[in-house]
Amino acid sequence: MGNPVHDRRMIRSAQRWVVKIGSSLVTDEGRGIDPQAIARWAAQIAALRAEAREVVLVSSGAIAEGMKRLGWTSRPHEIHELQAAAAVGQMGLAQAYESGFSKWHLKTAQILLTHEDIADRTRYLNARTTLTTLLRLGVVPIINENDSVVTDEIKLGDNDTLAALVANLLEADVLVILTDQAGLYTADPREDPTAVLIHSGRASDPAITAMAGGAGSGIGTGGMLTKVSAAKRAASSGATTLIASGREKDVLLRLAAGEVIGSCLVADIAPMAAKKQWLADQLQVRGQLTLDAGAVMVLTAQGKSLLPIGVTQVEGEFVRGDVVACISPDGKTIARGLTNYGATDARRLCRRPSSEIESILGFVEEPELIHRDNLILVAR
Repeated sequence: MGNPVHDRRMIRSAQRWVVKIGSSLVTDEGRGIDPQAIARWAAQIAALRAEAREVVLVSSGAIAEGMKRLGWTSRPHEIHELQAAAAVGQMGLAQAYESGFSKWHLKTAQILLTHEDIADRTRYLNARTTLTTLLRLGVVPIINENDSVVTDEIKLGDNDTLAALVANLLEADVLVILTDQAGLYTADPREDPTAVLIHSGRASDPAITAMAGGAGSGIGTGGMLTKVSAAKRAASSGATTLIASGREKDVLLRLAAGEVIGSCLVADIAPMAAKKQWLADQLQVRGQLTLDAGAVMVLTAQGKSLLPIGVTQVEGEFVRGDVVACISPDGKTIARGLTNYGATDARRLCRRPSSEIESILGFVEEPELIHRDNLILVAR
């Protein structure tokens, strides 16, 4: 599906890396942080830093460590108990990484993010500035979801998506997702002895997604689909994704040397401008605008702005500058963008020409409901 040797040559020259390490790779089979495992990861990342590569680490493990510190032998089901475990465990996770990297005279910084931090434009820019400053200072950022204050992320356990968002945020060259599986297979190797490891492919290839989570795929339910989805998201900013087993000895150093390990999903689309990349990353929107067929055509085929006259219905409560989804008459999301008007005003403007905005509202922010520069199409 690709050229493994050619694709891995690209990795050898990559300078900015985002590395996601799953919980099973930093904990003692879920019994808390494994200092020896942390030390091995620190040694590899220190070696990458010595090669003048920038590395940002996205690490799981806080809840497992919190359970150990609280004396819990089984994972709780109540959200507030999971949040408490995460809050306690973050202390141990940060201490473990600080200790592991200190041997190599490297400073670390703990960054706790939620999807909402990246959904909010101001917080997104603040996070980007902080992370780029830390990299410039030679610090290794250790990122985790802020599980002590969120709920959906705990339910999903989806640090793969967070890692992809960070890759987009920093315009990283490479996203490495380390797991307890060898990579992406053509089928579930636990059930199909003929399953073959995919060494190379395109992140946008529908066949890749089908293999990861298509009908009858046991791997999809085990988390491989989120990894392929993360690869597609990372590709929007030009990052190539490597999915590999964290059990491989010195896996990061061998990947950096161009060795063919795991699956390499290449970004084969042009990186988007920063604002549109940010819009593409949004996991949450504040409302939605239902469009008529003409407006759908204007947006998708002509690349123009969305005018009030093409909107048939407004749902949700949002304010000027919020991200809203654009919905086709058949209910499909076709685009998202930054709205020039809040929900109340947008409802009053539905089906009306731009020339009437001032007479309806008493003022005019913009003639467009969403300007094309603040709008991005969503693949259908």
